[in-house]
Amino acid sequence: QVHVVESGGGLMQAGDSLRLSCAASGRTLTIYGMAWFRQAPGKEREFVAAINWSSGSTYDADSVKGRFTISRERAKNTVYLLMNSLKPEDTAVYYCALETAFKNSWYGSVSTYDYWGQGTQVTVSS
Repeated sequence: QVHVVESGGGLMQAGDSLRLSCAASGRTLTIYGMAWFRQAPGKEREFVAAINWSSGSTYDADSVKGRFTISRERAKNTVYLLMNSLKPEDTAVYYCALETAFKNSWYGSVSTYDYWGQGTQVTVSS
């Protein structure tokens, strides 16, 4: 059984920085990629950032480019999202996603990922 657990959300002020963490665990776990998505009230879940587990290549949504950085710690099966210069429009529940079966599909698609965390709330006030 695979577990994906996020942590690090909170109530922030505009301009603040925050780091989210996500740890994956499970027997014989094979990771092809991990990603962060977010969902604001009344909106669809949207892609934020992804990382290729073997190469370390990263991909960011235009809305967070230059402000958010995704990184990984392979030995701990953990991915991080460092969020700088937070804005009120970054307010959302942030979800970590895990790809354990290679699909050769777009890293920004929800359907690419096999397991999801429970989400962590990030609220940014102006």
